[in-house]
Amino acid sequence: MKTIQEQKDNSLNYGKIISVRGSVVDIWFENNLPSIYTLLHSGKDKQIAVEVLTQLDDNTVRGISLNPTQGLARGMEVETDGKELTVPVGKEILGRMFDVFGNTIDHLPPLPEIERRNVHQKPPPLSARSVKSDIFETGIKAIDVLVPLERGGKAGLFGGAGVGKTVLLTEMIHNTVAQNKGISMFCGIGERCREGNELYNAMKKADLLKNMVMIFGQMNETPGARFRVGHVALTMAEYFRDDEHRDVLILIDNIFRFIQAGMEVSGLMGQMPSRLGYQPTMGTELSKLEERIANTNAGAITSIQAVYVPADDLTDPAAVHAFSHLSASIVLSRKKASEGLYPSIDMLQSNSKMATPGIIGEAHYNLAQKIRHTLAKYEDLKDIIAMLGMEQLSVEDRNVVNRARRLERFLTQPFFATEQFSGMKGKEVSLKDALDGCRRILSDEFKDLPESAFYMIGSVDEAREKVNTKTDTSNSKDTSKEDKNTSEAKPKDSTKENTDAAQNKTKDDNNNDQNKLKDAPKENSDEDQTKSKEITKVNTGTDQDKSNDTAKDNNNANQTKSKEITKVNGDADKNKSKASEDKKETVDT
Repeated sequence: MKTIQEQKDNSLNYGKIISVRGSVVDIWFENNLPSIYTLLHSGKDKQIAVEVLTQLDDNTVRGISLNPTQGLARGMEVETDGKELTVPVGKEILGRMFDVFGNTIDHLPPLPEIERRNVHQKPPPLSARSVKSDIFETGIKAIDVLVPLERGGKAGLFGGAGVGKTVLLTEMIHNTVAQNKGISMFCGIGERCREGNELYNAMKKADLLKNMVMIFGQMNETPGARFRVGHVALTMAEYFRDDEHRDVLILIDNIFRFIQAGMEVSGLMGQMPSRLGYQPTMGTELSKLEERIANTNAGAITSIQAVYVPADDLTDPAAVHAFSHLSASIVLSRKKASEGLYPSIDMLQSNSKMATPGIIGEAHYNLAQKIRHTLAKYEDLKDIIAMLGMEQLSVEDRNVVNRARRLERFLTQPFFATEQFSGMKGKEVSLKDALDGCRRILSDEFKDLPESAFYMIGSVDEAREKVNTKTDTSNSKDTSKEDKNTSEAKPKDSTKENTDAAQNKTKDDNNNDQNKLKDAPKENSDEDQTKSKEITKVNTGTDQDKSNDTAKDNNNANQTKSKEITKVNGDADKNKSKASEDKKETVDT
């Protein structure tokens, strides 16, 4: 026999719609007014879900629809069981893709009947939180050395399209799943459908879905759904942290879309906007989401969030509130991406609150500061190098530039997520090896190695191996080339001998002909000379006669032509003078 409490939980409460304005729905109840966050169902098959956000009076509530309201009309029946929005949790959700209601959207078989939990959970109390600040190692040199992430903290990832943001997120998921035996979750808030589909396929090809969960509130969905999808992802993550005591890495793209969805909901609910049109409750709403991301005694939820800054204005209220929750900021540079330096992290603009001597240690802190100083000095010298060249720098500045360029290339790294595209095997580098490599580069231990030896390697010792491998390859190529030249030398020599013999034979023939000509009779030579003299005399006389006749004709023609020209000019002058006299007489008259 069921208890009274169980009967009350299973009982349904009915109301009716009295107003529909876009996504905002007003519902009247005769009694038992639903509490805030209660989920109501209406529509033809009760497929439209409305979440109660405010109570207007003793019998009326106002809610926001979590899906399109097409088909709703005044007077339609609304039912509720008094429960709030719930989502499935458990090991069965690994490798699946969900929407805001916890429904699978990956076209795979539906989930079995498993536990469901309320998405509206309180942040862990201070007594349950870990007071020790631990470093979250990613296996990526540039992040672990200069921008260390906090275990159970929040890191902001700033980057546009095409700078390697998705690749960096994918690599972090791979290292978390494969090496740290943790769970990775991706939450798309206001995400484009195309990008979500591409990410899902990339994870599937890389075989990373088995320890991963993906939740999407896509861009084409209502503001209510986009506003709640972040809470759905954290509810699933909290199960693995609190119940299975596992570390969870949750990636949120984009946290600004969460604030934007809250602003739309606030406007629809008729609340008075605050500064720049944002909702007056923005700080509270963001804190309810961000404070659930914490490091507890049971486990940790570490978050990496993409943050969009409206109009690049860091004083925008959305950016200010988001920055206040972040423990690290990673800035991706398009300039570095164009140079092929991946991951394209701007070392000078990125920073972390964990980079203090008390947390990462004195040696790590001093080394990171020295790296930043070297890179900053190189950045200042770039203009001088571009105008005057390296030759105009002092010896000390040249050494700084050489160290900085080697450091930039050493902090690049081949990723597991890009093996199929780059053809280079991915490498995960421990923090110890990364620090050791930077220290040895700054001490000029590898001054004799070219900069290219440090590009896309793991530990620094691979640079020398890379150079030795190239040297062995070039030596083998030179040896094969010499063998080839030796084999080609013999036929060339025989060809040369044949050519010399032919030339000698031709020379002897020419000498014989000349001797024959010398031995010719003298009479023939005298006759030829006499004939040539006579011919020359005749030709000379003829040419003189011809030239005399031509000169005479030319003189006669020139004289005739000059006479005609003189006559024409004289007539023209006479006509001119006559015309001027006639004009003068006319003027006098």
